[in-house]
Amino acid sequence: MDCDVGVLCLRIHVESARSLKNKRQVIRSLKDRLKARHNIALAEVAGQDSRQDSVVVAVTVANSETGARMTLDSAHEEAVSTLGRDLEEAEVHILPL
Repeated sequence: MDCDVGVLCLRIHVESARSLKNKRQVIRSLKDRLKARHNIALAEVAGQDSRQDSVVVAVTVANSETGARMTLDSAHEEAVSTLGRDLEEAEVHILPL
């Protein structure tokens, strides 16, 4: 059985967040939107206690590298349009299994 795991790492800095509650609202909204539209798993893996910084990781499994990359590229585009300048960096990694 061949499959590929795709990982999208989003480094986020919510400039407008004045509290953890503000930042968590932005992150929760992003995660809910990406999960619903792209059928991917998401988790905030760093910055949980930071007022403005966060790292969110999205993961997908596909039967080809192309399929995984297309899903994550689409999710990345959605994150860019949702977050704008608050999205500092994004990295995609595809791992064959």
